[in-house]
Amino acid sequence: MKAILLLTLTSLLLAVPTRPGFAAEAKHDHHSGQWEKEIAAFEASDKTNPPPAHGILFIGSSTIRMWSTLATDFPGQPVINRGFGGSEIADSTYYAGRILFPYSPKMIFFRAGGNDIAAGEAPQAVFQDFKDFVATVHAKLPATDIFYISWNPTPSRWQNRGKEKALNDLVKDYAAHTPHLKYIEASAFVLGPDGRPRPELFRKDRLHFSPAGYKLLVERVRPFMPK
Repeated sequence: MKAILLLTLTSLLLAVPTRPGFAAEAKHDHHSGQWEKEIAAFEASDKTNPPPAHGILFIGSSTIRMWSTLATDFPGQPVINRGFGGSEIADSTYYAGRILFPYSPKMIFFRAGGNDIAAGEAPQAVFQDFKDFVATVHAKLPATDIFYISWNPTPSRWQNRGKEKALNDLVKDYAAHTPHLKYIEASAFVLGPDGRPRPELFRKDRLHFSPAGYKLLVERVRPFMPK
């Protein structure tokens, strides 16, 4: 009798429908305060210097956070930088209500996933987090275009290049048949003639882009910006 009751309860739990953002809440609820200081700083800045409504939001991990030339790289465009370094894809989903939806962006450029893989997650699991991010955004902003900036090999995480490519391939295929989702190829440009990452494109940490690296990244992103 107990076995039957347990089986029934398990079936009921499995039948509970999920909602956009639920996975991120479940995954990150136990350390949701990790980014609180940075998120609160964004909110404080929004009160004193409100970002443009319906602007172009750049969100994600360190590549976005450290993109200090974003405004000058795309002059005349209403860009908003909401990157927070070290974050994973589900973190952006978790905080969407505070640093994404308030701006009602018309376009979102998103780059994250490398930290997820570096933490040991499989590409398929990271891809699932990305699909949850897309579903969360499009549930409230169905007409907003999301552009995924692909992950690139780095000297310090060279051993992860296969998994990073697998994630890129999954996102690229998904974007090919998903409305308002586009894939930006931004991985091969870092490689030299020997097939390895070019050292001059990275900072001393051999992970983050140097100014020369950002210059090449801008060239990949610019064609997708509004004319």
